[in-house]
Amino acid sequence: MVSACALFLASVPAFASLVRGDDGFDYSSLSLREVGARNTMDWRMWFEKDGQPISPWHDIPLYPFAGNESIINYYIEIPRWSDGKIETKRNEPLNPIFHDDTDGQPRFVASVWPHKSYPFHYGSIPQTWEDSTFELPFTGYPGDNDPMDVFDVTSIGEGYVGEVRQAKVLGGLAMIDDESTDWKVIVVDIRDPLAAVVDTVADLEMYRPSLAQSFYDWFIYYKVIRGKGLNHIVGNDFQNATFMSHHIAESHGYWRNLVRGETKVNKIRINQTSNPTWCKSYIPSQEAAAAFDIPAESNVLPPAERPAKYDRFYYLDTDFATIDVPGEVIDIE
Repeated sequence: MVSACALFLASVPAFASLVRGDDGFDYSSLSLREVGARNTMDWRMWFEKDGQPISPWHDIPLYPFAGNESIINYYIEIPRWSDGKIETKRNEPLNPIFHDDTDGQPRFVASVWPHKSYPFHYGSIPQTWEDSTFELPFTGYPGDNDPMDVFDVTSIGEGYVGEVRQAKVLGGLAMIDDESTDWKVIVVDIRDPLAAVVDTVADLEMYRPSLAQSFYDWFIYYKVIRGKGLNHIVGNDFQNATFMSHHIAESHGYWRNLVRGETKVNKIRINQTSNPTWCKSYIPSQEAAAAFDIPAESNVLPPAERPAKYDRFYYLDTDFATIDVPGEVIDIE
């Protein structure tokens, strides 16, 4: 039997020139297929294009505008001021969104004064991969095996899980997490008036004083309440926008090698529906639900109750040590 991939290659040889896939992508055709109850380990959210499941990681283009690498796509996993640790499920077909866990229980992030949990929209950059197979020269650590992380300092919109946005790259943080490189790319939504007047983190200081430093500190201390200690950022500062755009492009190359099957790693599903020339990972989107036993439609259940300990604020001193408040117990672990 001749595969769908082989038939496509025979009939449309010119497709091989479309390597980035950003031209003509219809963002209005995207939708979400949500199944289960939020705040549980069974909850999943798949992305759809024209009503058929796709991978948000592998099928949404990295660059929305051809020839402009200063603007990227990203999709929201954790909307601003929410605390559920929502991530991309890298080891399931078409990489649905899911609720990460700690010891088998849904994971949440504590609110550390003055921030209400995540103080920005947080998500992933599609078609990037932090290669875990070698040490990166800049950090001395391998990549963390995930798409690159992004945090959006925009004031535009409340945001929702699964929303795809276009944003301008301002810089990034080379955070080390569990002995791996975990880039945090700082961006601003291109619809935000701020995007017209800022190109770098330094520019941001003029219009929103102390914001960048506040978010830098947040990445340093946000695990302290859980007893995990401080995070380390290589260089102890933001890297600039040009440097960061270079690393995003580099990460895009790592991703291409991954999805083409040239780099092989465990615990990643590389199934994609948009590029039939990459036969090792391609599946037609109209066949994906049946092939991977993906539910045919949404079935949203009432969310499970969050642990009450995440309703309160926690406090750190100027050295990022926990402050005991009389009558309150730190019980995050």
